[in-house]
Amino acid sequence: MLTRLKVSGFKNLVDVDVRFGPFTCIAGVNGSGKSNLFDAIHFLSALADKPLLDAARSVRDEKERTTDVRSLFHHVGDYTDNKMSFEAEMIIPKEGTDDLGQPAIASSTFLRYSLDLAFREGEAQNMPDYLQVLKEELSYIKTGEAHRHILFPNSAAHWRKSVVLNNRRATSGYISTEENGPDRVIRLHQDGGSRGRAAVSRKAASLPRTVLSAVDAAESPTALLARREMQSWRMLQLEPSSLRRPDDFGARPRLAADGSHLAAALYDLARQRENGAKGKGVGEAQVYTEVANRLSELIEDVSDVLVDLDEKNERLTLKVATKDGTWHPARALSDGTLRFLALAVLELESDATGLICLEEPENGIHPQRIPAMLTLLQDIATDVNEPVDSDNSLRQVVINTHSPAVVGEVPDDSLVVAELEEVVRDGHRFKAVSFSCLPKTWRAKSEHAPSIASRGALLAYLNPHSRAALDAKSKPAQKRRVVDRPDIQPLLPFSEKGE
Repeated sequence: MLTRLKVSGFKNLVDVDVRFGPFTCIAGVNGSGKSNLFDAIHFLSALADKPLLDAARSVRDEKERTTDVRSLFHHVGDYTDNKMSFEAEMIIPKEGTDDLGQPAIASSTFLRYSLDLAFREGEAQNMPDYLQVLKEELSYIKTGEAHRHILFPNSAAHWRKSVVLNNRRATSGYISTEENGPDRVIRLHQDGGSRGRAAVSRKAASLPRTVLSAVDAAESPTALLARREMQSWRMLQLEPSSLRRPDDFGARPRLAADGSHLAAALYDLARQRENGAKGKGVGEAQVYTEVANRLSELIEDVSDVLVDLDEKNERLTLKVATKDGTWHPARALSDGTLRFLALAVLELESDATGLICLEEPENGIHPQRIPAMLTLLQDIATDVNEPVDSDNSLRQVVINTHSPAVVGEVPDDSLVVAELEEVVRDGHRFKAVSFSCLPKTWRAKSEHAPSIASRGALLAYLNPHSRAALDAKSKPAQKRRVVDRPDIQPLLPFSEKGE
């Protein structure tokens, strides 16, 4: 679980400091930089899994995947920063396994990971540009200091006690950086009884990947579980074409980032519940009923959901039934229905942990049904009033939006507003994104509180139609819009006259 992220020098993120709760909504106009924050999270996740260059190339560019590493660095005109920095505070799982199946148990679960990267030009004319590690550190946050870092409301006796532990005896962190310049060394320290002595030392200048991305359970179980946590940060980009596709019997039974394997994931969940149920068909039917009930919050006419098994062709097809008894295969369902179905299945995957980033979840959803979508997203996230266990996974959800309907419905303490502001630094004047919160929310009460969102910025979301009417006064006359109708004006939350 990512509780805080600091970023500087990445795209238009300069001196950014954002705190996250179980559910966070980032609102901003197109081009403000809210998606760049998602890219930073994705980049950190990729760096925990891949070589530096491969991680950089996995980040989206304006049109496609990044081919020029330098494009990831903040730039103004012809000037480009040559350094980017990240600092992430996170709660990691207590146990897991490495790539060879070796078990790992964390000695601390509340950690801070810092990483500084530099841009380096290819040494020869035909050599590609590359990234270099300047600093990499992984340290622990003491249990007694957790309340100063986990600021969102939670049950200290139940939830926090179940996720924050510290049995680390050594005073050093798990990864440290020593020396400077060309002699800079990254050290991986052992857990527990080893008193934190270095297990591995690497010269920073020659590292093709982060030390964290190569660690295993034998070297440092805690660092391995930090790696696992960061690998679990995923971007959901639910594509209707992928959601509609049936699955083969041998398909991976886990929902993919693009929505693939929806049928296989739901069928696997039903079979798991069936194996633990008393009575044949009871557990399986219960899963399908839960999904159907959730979907009926979006579409009232839904009565049933199931996964149809085609034994002859070895194929799984998701189907939805309406109250008149008609069954509709996934290929016949609307985009919004399919996305909602995928999230309903994800909510039932109790063993799925980590951070889920989702852009514009309101796409394809009727405005009246957006509250149902937001309720589902919040139900996916961990319940901070109950201990984390098999029924309450350590999951969090971060969405971004520019929809007035979403901004008006989300809890006020979950909202973060992204706005461009003018910055002067090192003689350069440019616009960078800032992230602000609402007054009297938990973010506003923090020791290093972010700026407070302006009322003008909120008005654009809460009363977009009347605000647009005022902005249009100086423009040439146009055809009467729906919002200008005399019978519609009294229905708006704020009338033009009232302003």
